[in-house]
Amino acid sequence: MIAETEVKAEVRAFYDSVGWKQVGEGLYQNARYEDLRPVSREYVHRCHLRVQRYLPPGGRLLLDAGSGPIQYPEYLDYSRGYSRRACLDLSRTALVEARARIGGHGLFVVGDIAALPFAKETFDGLVSLHTVHHLPPGEHRAAFGEFLRVISPGARAVVVYSWGPRSILMRLMAPAIAAAFWLQRGYRRMRGRSAAQAPANGLPAPAERTATYTFKHDYRWVRRELRELPGLDVRVWRSVSTSFLRAFIHGRLRGEGLLRLIYACEERMPRLLGRIGQYPAILFHKPGGKTAAEGRAI
Repeated sequence: MIAETEVKAEVRAFYDSVGWKQVGEGLYQNARYEDLRPVSREYVHRCHLRVQRYLPPGGRLLLDAGSGPIQYPEYLDYSRGYSRRACLDLSRTALVEARARIGGHGLFVVGDIAALPFAKETFDGLVSLHTVHHLPPGEHRAAFGEFLRVISPGARAVVVYSWGPRSILMRLMAPAIAAAFWLQRGYRRMRGRSAAQAPANGLPAPAERTATYTFKHDYRWVRRELRELPGLDVRVWRSVSTSFLRAFIHGRLRGEGLLRLIYACEERMPRLLGRIGQYPAILFHKPGGKTAAEGRAI
């Protein structure tokens, strides 16, 4: 089994040399994990905005734990009501890119989310987006403990996580997704195009590796290992995977309408789809402020 220090060294090296390498204007190699086609744009945009819904509207400091380069425009909105945004990441390349986006509004720190280099109760809000799963599995709980330690009384944390292959909904959809991709490959062959000639998201085909270490726990792990986090709640950030979007969402098939229906279902059943869908938003707060009166919802 790969050592924990080796995992972090691999993740840092990947994002410094590959993951945060621009492959287009404002686009990074890491965008291959997202569906940036116009047909999916409105849905993805609205999912990004969900994070802001759960954050305190403003304060002195917002911690962006595992900030990356703040690569999507919606990410900039999370800290507009805060005096400063502290961006922490293992990757120096990510922080250079983040500084180019927010300049003097930011503080930039190289660090580990499982051992945050900040005093307790420093931040009035916290976001961590698609980052915890890059830690060795034994450090996920430590990261959540660190998030709780550094937020102020009444502050809220929003952690966007992934159930990965443990998503119940996407496991059920897996045969249909595989069949849809098979049909797409057949259609391309009929049209005289190979799969390599039809890159996802319109990005050029990669010339180097496009992934690094990840590990995703399931909802039962959250319920068991994080149950002591005050105000713990799991809601949907996005219920469907990028593979689902690429398999079924197409302009000619009224994909925008299907995504509006999916979004409406997520809004009506945020906790159910947070538990069984692909990407949950894990929420909790530090008792002592106005959010302390809210009960545990999980």
